Amino acid sequence: MHKITPIAHIYTDFHSKFGVPRQHGIGELVGKIVFEKPFRDINMLRGLEKFSHIWLLWIFSENIKSGYSATVRPPRLGGNMRRGVFATRAPFRPNSIGMSVVKIEKIILEGAESPIIIVSGVDMVNETPIIDIKPYIKSDIIDTATFPNIIRRLNVKIDKSLLNKVPTDKQAALIEILKEDPRPSYHKDGRKYGFYFSDMEIFFIVNGDTLTVIDII
Repeated sequence: MHKITPIAHIYTDFHSKFGVPRQHGIGELVGKIVFEKPFRDINMLRGLEKFSHIWLLWIFSENIKSGYSATVRPPRLGGNMRRGVFATRAPFRPNSIGMSVVKIEKIILEGAESPIIIVSGVDMVNETPIIDIKPYIKSDIIDTATFPNIIRRLNVKIDKSLLNKVPTDKQAALIEILKEDPRPSYHKDGRKYGFYFSDMEIFFIVNGDTLTVIDII
């Protein structure tokens, strides 16, 4: 059997899986892809600058030892309904492989660690192993695709004095993360939660459809 070897790691603002967006696409979340030494060859990226987006295939490195089950409770369904693991994008899978579309912001071809790809719209923990990169092409868009509408978004309340603790270029991304309800599937209203984002710890509570940030340190 062919052995899969990480070709790179991506560096992000998430130092634990709590708080990581459940899907890619929050544009303000930036990541830096640094290749492993055997793959630090600018020729491997030749022509990539002609594309705006790429697919990343990566390893759920935080869940490899957690195993899997045939059904899971997607947080977007409130954690109360089960779905088959192959009908979800849950991380607890027979093979711990994730996939994301991200936007290329910059390709750096000079420096000791080059080439480096700066991307936006990431949904991965810091130092996640990348196992492949593919260009996003026109035929990837399927206009007739259908899918259930299961997205649940929260209203976010955050005092201006707390928001001002967050760097300006990260404020919009943080609010989007909170709107998507970063709590685990088995959550309870009124309980205090916290997660690390960049070099900050965000604390919040949820009641009904409203998430309130209570502290940022």
